[in-house]
Amino acid sequence: MDIAHPVHRGLRGLVNRMQGYDFRLDPHAVHHGVPSPAATVIISFDEPLDVGWQDDPTSRVQRWLLASGMHTRPAIIHTHGTQHGIQLDLTPAGCRALLGLPIGPIARGLADHTDVPLGIPEHLHARLADAPWPTRFGLLEDHLLRLATRDRTRVPDDLAQAWRVLATTRGRVGVADLARGIGWSRRHLVNRFTAEFGLPPRDLGRLHRFGAAQRYARQGVPWAEVAARAGYADQAHLSREFREFAGQTPTAWRAEAFPIVQDAEDPAAQR
Repeated sequence: MDIAHPVHRGLRGLVNRMQGYDFRLDPHAVHHGVPSPAATVIISFDEPLDVGWQDDPTSRVQRWLLASGMHTRPAIIHTHGTQHGIQLDLTPAGCRALLGLPIGPIARGLADHTDVPLGIPEHLHARLADAPWPTRFGLLEDHLLRLATRDRTRVPDDLAQAWRVLATTRGRVGVADLARGIGWSRRHLVNRFTAEFGLPPRDLGRLHRFGAAQRYARQGVPWAEVAARAGYADQAHLSREFREFAGQTPTAWRAEAFPIVQDAEDPAAQR
C-alpha cells in the first residue's frame, strides 16, 4: 500500500512530498534509496529502518526516525520483509524550519532525530505508530505546522535565489553563469553552496536534473522522452546517471518503485 498525502498549504515551500507506505515483501528484499534535490525524513513503524550507503557497509545503521540530507549515491534499505512508515521530502527552507538546522550539516548522512534540534519527538512517534492512517497524517501535519510558525533562521536570500535558478533550469546553468548572476566569484559560490546545502552547485544541478527525470518517469513517460525533457544529452547519458545515483538501470528502478509498470517496449533503458 502506497499513500500519497497532499501537502498542506501551510507547508508548501517547506515540504515537497508526504508519502505513507505499508508493504510486506520478501524478507531478503532490499530497497534503493535514490538521491534527489531534497532532504529525506523517514518515520518508521513496526521496526526501525535498516539502512546504509551502497558502497560503505560500515555505514549501516538502524533508525526509527531518520533525517538525511542530499547525497550522490544510493542508500540500501534492508527491508526484512516489511516497509511501513511515512517519508517526507523537505526543501532547504523546510529543513531549517522543521528540523532546526540547514540541510548542509546532514548531507551524505543518516542522522537520528535525536541528533537534530527539532524533527519528530519520541512521544509523537508513538502516537503515530498507534494511529490509523488518516489520523497519522493529521497528527503529523499539526506538529509540522506548529514548527513552521516558529521564528527561524532562513536560507540567505542570495543562496535561495541561486537554488531557484538551479531548480527552474533543472541544473542546466553553468557554475560560472550562476555565480555571475548573483555577483559572486565562482570560488565563493562553491564555498557558500557547500556550507549551506552540503554539495557544490555542479552536483546540485545534476540532482535537480535527476529529480526531474524521476518525476517524468513516475508519470509513465517513455525513457527516451524522459531523457530529452530532463535535459540529458541522450538516453545513454540518463542510464549512466541512474547507475551512479540509483545503483540500478532505469528499468530496474521503475520496476522496484512501480512493480506493475512494464518496460519491455524500451530495451534501451536496460543499458
